Amino acid sequence: MAATFAARGFKTVGIDIDPEKIRKINAGEPPVDEALLAETIKEGRERLRATDDPAEAVATNASFFIPPSPSLPDGSFSTEYLLKAMQPVAKAIREAGKKGHIFVCSSTTTPGAVDSVLVPMLEKETGWKAGKDFGVCYNPEFIALGNVINGLLEPDMVLIGESDPESGALLEELYRSYTRNKCRIARMSIISAELTKISVNSYITMKISFTNQLRMIAERFPKADINMILDAIGTDTRIGKKYLRAGLSFGGPCFPRDNRLLAYTARQAGLEAPLAEGSDRVNELTKSNLLEKVTSLAPTSATVLVLGMSYKPDTYITEESAGLHLAQNLKRQGYRVIVHDFAANPQNNPTLLEFEVLSDLNCLSKRDDVDLAVVCCPWPQYRSLKFSPSTKVLATWQL
Repeated sequence: MAATFAARGFKTVGIDIDPEKIRKINAGEPPVDEALLAETIKEGRERLRATDDPAEAVATNASFFIPPSPSLPDGSFSTEYLLKAMQPVAKAIREAGKKGHIFVCSSTTTPGAVDSVLVPMLEKETGWKAGKDFGVCYNPEFIALGNVINGLLEPDMVLIGESDPESGALLEELYRSYTRNKCRIARMSIISAELTKISVNSYITMKISFTNQLRMIAERFPKADINMILDAIGTDTRIGKKYLRAGLSFGGPCFPRDNRLLAYTARQAGLEAPLAEGSDRVNELTKSNLLEKVTSLAPTSATVLVLGMSYKPDTYITEESAGLHLAQNLKRQGYRVIVHDFAANPQNNPTLLEFEVLSDLNCLSKRDDVDLAVVCCPWPQYRSLKFSPSTKVLATWQL
């Protein structure tokens, strides 16, 4: 976010508690692995700097907060890190006597948390009134890891939940200059925006679970072709082809969490969310179905190669991925498990430290110790792999 703001002409300061991230930003280096980030930092370097001093926010017009909001056991999201990030900025704003600042929450929150937790803290810390003396907006991004830069600059929609019309209008004005496309800017109350954010992801996961449910049914009929079925269904304009692709379970840091958060929100309102709960249940069934397939194809004395540990191509994140779930469960059952991924490795992802990692895919055509290979993430490079005649291959993702 900071890099793209700077690249689009805004003077930008990033605040963090990690000295290494600060050092890298100020040296013009990307602090994380993400496509196009290094180039974007370079493009806006004259307007971008980083610091560990929250008081630097006083000189800005708006502060965007995007620390983690981890899931709690009941499915809700914690505001602990948001409070820790916002409190010192609010204190500095108060000490400077600077009214009119806009506090923008970009982390996903439990619906109701901004109004009931974050705003009261800001009002207490400043001694002022939200919507009058300072603004508060809820503005989560809809981005996909591996394509974050383009997702930020060319979104389908910008979502703004506003404490007051003036703050929402100022944030809209900023986005009109920031985005490269003429996207929809949806302004609404903060609680409406909180519900919108998790509902978008919950709807997508419902669509993915529907395809997996249908795929598992079609597999019971020898002459059924799931790919032709989904292609026909997607032709209906009321449904569309996006996310209608025969594959495996959904994972990552957003989809599973947001879907469970919607179910939690319904329970808090005295209702049920059977569609959200059903999507989650089908997703777990999809993981179990894959494990059952693999164990039926190979005995526990076999060696299984899991190709693709990240939850999607172009990222090293393995959180709730199909590959990680399969590899962990196979290892618990006594299989020899070898893993591979084009982005995730033991250095950037400690979850892979427990596995034997394959570094050279070219050797597979000569390795007769691999009994079964399973493609769990649709990296396109896997299409051209050559295996030993003794290796069975479980085809997934139309690869």
